[in-house]
Amino acid sequence: MRQDADPGLFGPRSVTWQLHSDPVMWIAGVRALWLQALHPVAVRGVMINSSFREDPWGRLMRTANFVGTLSYGTTEAAEAAGARVRRIHRLLGVDDPELLFWVHCAETDSYLSVARRSGIPLTDADADRYVDEHRTSARLVGLDPDTVPASTAQLAAYFDSVRPRLTVGPDARTVADFLRHPPVKPVLVPAREVIWRRVSALAYDTLPLYAHALYGCPAPPPETVTRRLVATANLLRQVPARLRWRLPPRHILRAMDRLGPETRPDPYAYPAPYSLSDPAAILEEPRRQYGIDGGGSTRWGTPD
Repeated sequence: MRQDADPGLFGPRSVTWQLHSDPVMWIAGVRALWLQALHPVAVRGVMINSSFREDPWGRLMRTANFVGTLSYGTTEAAEAAGARVRRIHRLLGVDDPELLFWVHCAETDSYLSVARRSGIPLTDADADRYVDEHRTSARLVGLDPDTVPASTAQLAAYFDSVRPRLTVGPDARTVADFLRHPPVKPVLVPAREVIWRRVSALAYDTLPLYAHALYGCPAPPPETVTRRLVATANLLRQVPARLRWRLPPRHILRAMDRLGPETRPDPYAYPAPYSLSDPAAILEEPRRQYGIDGGGSTRWGTPD
């Protein structure tokens, strides 16, 4: 890595750097939307004060750009993106800490859960490190990082505590309708039916059982969902990484240009891109460890 280059908030030695490069994060992002809609305070704030109704696709792309900037942008770019989001939250009145806390935890849980079930070989220590890293993301959206979960156990405890407040009201139904049948131009309707509906349905199926119960739509058995997720992720991973990463706004490619080609993200070669005894050291030897969600027993290389 070029020593004079800015690695950003996380850098190549973080779990975030490796994990967020995988195409299964697209499914995880949709899963986060399904989950976030269950909190009545959070979804009401989104529906009243944001552009979700008028420009849902634009809002999704802005969220994806924000996550990409935080993950792979320079420190200056990430801090500026955070300041911009906090300012917009204040102007729109969606800076309620309860709302922000829920959104943060739902995103973190979705990214981590889907990644592990899809076959990325994260150990429990890797998973804890990932949750801890995203206290930085919490700070950028306006939360006190000392108050948000720093481990998977703390994240699980939060979900246990918030479950009695979750429900599916009219706002959640509106989000669900969008996720099932998003508005598109007529020429894109076939693609929506073939691609989007399958991605959205799979993302829904990966939700916890209590979410299925709230939505009133059962999902297949967890082991069936995991098999489908692994198969879908494996298919997505056949698209050459450099082709996937060319999608706008090219965050990963720009980060590699800035830091050097050896910083290329690869969650399969480096399932644990650090050691607990030395966070600055990338492991030289890959390990075969699998998540508690039944990620599978196969490692995938990403063709280039």
